Amino acid sequence: MTWNVRVDPELCQASGMCAGVAPEVFALDGEHARARTDGIEPDERVLDAADICPAQAITVHDGKSVIGPRRE
Repeated sequence: MTWNVRVDPELCQASGMCAGVAPEVFALDGEHARARTDGIEPDERVLDAADICPAQAITVHDGKSVIGPRRE
């Protein structure tokens, strides 16, 4: 099973928090962050990055379900 990570460039504020938490998954490109690859192995740090994104610009998908950011 792989996860898909998306960063919405319309929402992203390029705070760099995601790249700080999971630098092998996220990169900063100018004014926005991006996912480095389409599919990743499940990694709790990616969910943490989605949770702490100040703009809530990151979504993590497991197949057809959104699993991040976590709703509490």
